[in-house]
Amino acid sequence: MSVPTPARSGGRLLVDALIGRGCDLAFGVPGESYLAVLDALYDTQDKLRFITCRHEGGAAFMAEAYAKLTGRPGICFVTRGPGATNASIGVHTARQDSTPLILFVGQVGRDFADREAFQEIDFRRMFGQMAKWIASIDRAERVPEYVNKAFQIAQSGRPGPVVLALPEDMLASEAAVPDVPPQPLARPAPREEDAQRLQGLLAQSARPLLLLGGSGWTPAARADAARFADAFGLPVATGFRRQDLFDNRHDAYAGYVGLGMDPKLAQRVREADLLIVAGSRLGEMVTLGYELFGGSTARRALVHAHADPQELGTLFDTTLAINAGMPELARMLARLPARPGPWRQWTQSARQDYLASLEPPPAPEVPLQVDMAAIVHWLNLRLRGEVVVTNGAGNYAGWAHRYFQHGPQRRQLGPTSGAMGYSVPSAVAAKLAHPDRVVVSFAGDGCYMMNGQELATAVQYDAPIIVIVVNNGVYGTIRMHQRREYPGRPSGTALRNPDFARLAEAYGGHGETVLRTADFAPAFERALASGKPAVIDVRTEPRAITTRLIEAQN
Repeated sequence: MSVPTPARSGGRLLVDALIGRGCDLAFGVPGESYLAVLDALYDTQDKLRFITCRHEGGAAFMAEAYAKLTGRPGICFVTRGPGATNASIGVHTARQDSTPLILFVGQVGRDFADREAFQEIDFRRMFGQMAKWIASIDRAERVPEYVNKAFQIAQSGRPGPVVLALPEDMLASEAAVPDVPPQPLARPAPREEDAQRLQGLLAQSARPLLLLGGSGWTPAARADAARFADAFGLPVATGFRRQDLFDNRHDAYAGYVGLGMDPKLAQRVREADLLIVAGSRLGEMVTLGYELFGGSTARRALVHAHADPQELGTLFDTTLAINAGMPELARMLARLPARPGPWRQWTQSARQDYLASLEPPPAPEVPLQVDMAAIVHWLNLRLRGEVVVTNGAGNYAGWAHRYFQHGPQRRQLGPTSGAMGYSVPSAVAAKLAHPDRVVVSFAGDGCYMMNGQELATAVQYDAPIIVIVVNNGVYGTIRMHQRREYPGRPSGTALRNPDFARLAEAYGGHGETVLRTADFAPAFERALASGKPAVIDVRTEPRAITTRLIEAQN
């Protein structure tokens, strides 16, 4: 005799569906439009923790960062209207970074819909092209179906964000329906002829280069890619803010390709006669404004592999297009018969160029009080093993990209979308997901002020992150462009900042101020030993505008 399915509220059905898919963290700001979900979460705190954030933008960034780090969809809850608009920055980042994210938006009741009720918003028009799928769950009995579909769409093909609206009265209504178990993902796989053609291209090559990027990489896929590189002796580069896809200390690693890259590596990309690009969309940042992979490359072979067929053959002349998920592609690559080619010196010289780029440049004629190159160089030697490094957007991130090396596990979190305000929320998410790891976040002073309030979230949930605020009193990237386009006419880029160390203490954290390079190491050790969320306010000079340019005057 079968046991009847008990009736559950829409809110309970939703929470049970998330738990059934292994979700352990959800981020959000509470709202009256999804009280039934919050009530259901009360009974499941030992399985699914709801992390109360201070701003919906910070919550969405946390969910996106969690997904990047774990490979599982990030979950975010916000209320209608203002909550949804605030969270849209995280949806945009998930779209551009190809990150699986599910945003649940509390919505007005069904009987109030389309009347411009209090805080009502047309979420389909608002999120538009930012999301892979946008829908409203209008009946409680369909909650399991919609959640299952959301997970499938967010993770399939090119991963990305999904937005589901939750009418308030639907969440409170009940339905007696069973849960839908997690469904297997269907991923495209390379064909046998793809393997044969790639082997033929390798046999004809003298200067190949393997470029790993994008999302969808599992630990096994990264290991398979490393085996392929070893078997053929290939130099390996990684995409912009994807440096942790390959062990940076491996003898084949040649650096990252994208904004702020080593000019010698850029030249090597231009000189390569075979580029094997796995996972990257070949967007603006990786291709330096679509110039690096075009132009005088008529005789160069380009192999491009991506999970989304729409990314293949649309921007560059492609010799071999492979529609495949990264685990499936890497498995094929690892099985190719080993055949090192005549490019040993090419690989070795690429590695030597990368190692040379790690050395801080000579001190400028007018010494800097704080040298960020020396600081990150020290951190690279100090922090090995289980460490996560995060950053937001701005010139300051260049020092972390250039001088910090990443191991073979996922530990770099940065928005390829170029979103400011990402650094602190992503660090909080990383520490909550991996409390055993040291989490260090780089933030510019402008970047920090956009979501620095999430330090309160770190304090509330005992997540001892270390935030290094690179504080030069300006919006550095914009000031750099002003100096180039309108020299001597700075406008709108000066900042008057609070005392970040004292502000951290006011939150209940630990604060340090660094005025000289030599002061950083002891300040960092004190921050680490404090066991609290910590902020190190590093006072830098605006004339240190990038990792490769120290200007004579402010």
